Amino acid sequence: MTAVRACSLADLPGVGAIRVVVDGWNVAVVSTVEGVFAIEDRCSHADVALSEGDVDGCTIECWLHGSQFDLRTGEPLSLPANKPVPVFPVAVEGEGPSADIMIDIPETR
Repeated sequence: MTAVRACSLADLPGVGAIRVVVDGWNVAVVSTVEGVFAIEDRCSHADVALSEGDVDGCTIECWLHGSQFDLRTGEPLSLPANKPVPVFPVAVEGEGPSADIMIDIPETR
C-alpha cells in the first residue's frame, strides 16, 4: 500500500464524512470523536454513498436502508447489508487545521 494525501483536517466536519477520490477509489473520510477513519464510499448492500449517511461513534449508517458499518473494520452491524466494506489505514501528518489526512490505498483491488 502507498500513503496518499486525501484531504486536510480543515476539510472535515466536526463529526461526519466527506467523499474523496484517491487512486480511483471513492473513499468516505470520516471524522468522529474517536478519530479519523477511511472506508470505501459504497454500501455493500445498495451501492450508494456512505458519506451521505449519519455518523455515530465508530459507525456510519447507509442513508438508504439504514445498514450500519463499523468504521474500524468495515463489518456490517445491521441488515440488510451482510458484506463488509473495505477500510483503509489513516494517518494525520502535521498539526492544526492544515494537517494532512493520509490514507493507505491498496495498489490493486
